[in-house]
Amino acid sequence: MALHEIAPLPTAENSAIHLHPLDNVVVARVPLAAGAEIRLAGLVVRLRADIPAGHKVALRQIAAGENVLRYGQLIGRARTSIAPGEHVHTHNLAFEELTRDYEFPAGDLPERPLPAQAPTFRGYLREDGRVGTRNFVAVVAASNCAAHTADLVAASFQGQALPPNVDGIRAFPHGDGCGHAFGPDTDQLRRTLAGVLAHPNVGAALIIGLGCEVNQIDHYLGPNAPRSSRLAGLTLQTSGGTRATVEQARRQILAMMEEMAEEKRREAPVSKLVVGLNCGGSDSFSGITANPALGFCSDRLAELGASAVLAETPENFGAEHLLVRRSRNRQVAERLLEMIARYKEYLARFGESFDDNPSPGNKEGGLTNILEKSLGAVAKAGASPLMQVVDYAEPVTAPGFVFMNTPGYDPVSLTGLAAGGCNLIVFTTGRGSAIGFPTIPVIKVASNSSTYRRMQDNMDVNAGAIADGAKTVAQVGEEIFELLLRTASGDYRTCAEQLGHQEFVPWRIGPVV
Repeated sequence: MALHEIAPLPTAENSAIHLHPLDNVVVARVPLAAGAEIRLAGLVVRLRADIPAGHKVALRQIAAGENVLRYGQLIGRARTSIAPGEHVHTHNLAFEELTRDYEFPAGDLPERPLPAQAPTFRGYLREDGRVGTRNFVAVVAASNCAAHTADLVAASFQGQALPPNVDGIRAFPHGDGCGHAFGPDTDQLRRTLAGVLAHPNVGAALIIGLGCEVNQIDHYLGPNAPRSSRLAGLTLQTSGGTRATVEQARRQILAMMEEMAEEKRREAPVSKLVVGLNCGGSDSFSGITANPALGFCSDRLAELGASAVLAETPENFGAEHLLVRRSRNRQVAERLLEMIARYKEYLARFGESFDDNPSPGNKEGGLTNILEKSLGAVAKAGASPLMQVVDYAEPVTAPGFVFMNTPGYDPVSLTGLAAGGCNLIVFTTGRGSAIGFPTIPVIKVASNSSTYRRMQDNMDVNAGAIADGAKTVAQVGEEIFELLLRTASGDYRTCAEQLGHQEFVPWRIGPVV
């Protein structure tokens, strides 16, 4: 039955969700007891065991070695013969890497023309034409040796009244920047920090180093400066140590904030939004409720010329054939496959595979392997064409659906999206998450009503209403879209903002020397 037809009270007819006509499994909408019946299109299945909510039940006999299908897609093969009504999970569903014949696009899709009329939001117009949804001062450590000082600078403004139109001073401490070899790892860190310094939500920025580290602050100043105004650099070794650096930083920030106070929000087209799409603590309902609802919102953004940026490369593995099929052209499709192949080589260096990704919490929530997880995760990107593929922390420049190569690890993924220019992030979660980012509003969407009720301090939207039968995917998708506009305009502060979550973790890929 369609999701919007599910009644709130469980019955034999609505206690399980059949996602696609080809599927030989259904998903328990609520906890089900052994002996209970599932009735679907004239078929009656009696449960052979207790089934937790979100877990799979065999709809018919599945022979050993036979494909198990969810979303109409292969999620693995049966390890043993599985009887109707049997629990389908890690004990009887095997993972294997698939060999695929990809359906590459034949031509080149043009960019969509912008509609004559479109919604707007009120943001901060920047010199480069981008628009900020917030107006922060960023204090960025060039290395771990300056991390504590960056924290002290930001902390020194706590409790102090700030000028109008200044949202705050945010520190960006981290553990990298020295002990690096020059090359791809240092280049990626520099790209990441430059993206933070020049972010559209940042009205002024300060880069602080120790003075002798690999990642010198001179890289961010002068001709290499990532922004043309309100950027300063300090080192502890030339400024007189920690206390003197804090005082000097404060003087520079106070002067910068005087200029920032003159900036006011202005009307901007929704095409100026660059929205990161992320998920964490996923469960089986993520691919049924929250992710499809966010996908509806993503398609709305794409139609209006905004960017919707899907990340987490490991959580696209197993669903990449669907993205290849909808790529703008073959070049974009091959770029996506290149990112996945590179990530596979990266994992192999450490003896790991993509299937190491589902966490214990993911599996407890009903997700058996990475194939099943990925098929639900890519739903965040809706059905729009894939217009651009970028590497970690590279600038997002294309309107519409964009893919960024990041780990599935949430704080590292969000950091890459931020450095790429996302001025908002929407984060779906099934098990629950409390993550945020120093300078970007992060909207949390719960995939089930239980998590929403348990973690109301952290959740902004309840997509569990879809599985409850109270709302449709489109209705929750529109709710997310409207909340995006309110958040972008400063009329709504997300739960993560209110709680002060400021996670920032660059992706360290190389050795320590």
